[in-house]
Amino acid sequence: MTRPTPDTPVVTRWEGKFITVRQQGTWEYVSRSRGIHAAVILAIDDAADGRHVILVEQYRVPLKVNCLELPAGLVGDDRAGEAAEVAAARELEEETGYRAAHWRTVGEFYSSPGMVSESFTLLVATGLDKVGDGGGVAGEDIVVHRVPLDGIEQFIAAKRAEGCGIDVRVAMLLAGGLLG
Repeated sequence: MTRPTPDTPVVTRWEGKFITVRQQGTWEYVSRSRGIHAAVILAIDDAADGRHVILVEQYRVPLKVNCLELPAGLVGDDRAGEAAEVAAARELEEETGYRAAHWRTVGEFYSSPGMVSESFTLLVATGLDKVGDGGGVAGEDIVVHRVPLDGIEQFIAAKRAEGCGIDVRVAMLLAGGLLG
């Protein structure tokens, strides 16, 4: 596709509560409504029984299957001006039942920049304390997985073999780097 000139108008084709479909020239894309973005959490549990990562699994309507993911949630969807760190702490506890003593912000990333303008802030959570069951809010039906890092490749392969979708952000667990 040809890059539109900066003065090419952006046309909103459709807008819902959470997403907006836009077109600029011949380029069509989706963005988050109301300027909201996401917080994604790489939660690492350094416990006596070894190093683990906390993953979540939930049904995703666009895929029509369960998807294995890092815990995540929207920033500012209900709370205007909310900081990514505040949303991440809330989402980690809601989805997984864990609280983190230490947080490190890695940066802002884009998961599918050719089609979606949404960004997410990636945060690493450590010093985990299990304070609840997790599972998300009503209707989310999130399954929490505490996976040993030395068995992460096998776990992901087994979930894929079950027909589970694998979120691209889970791939960073296979490459390392952020786990150090």
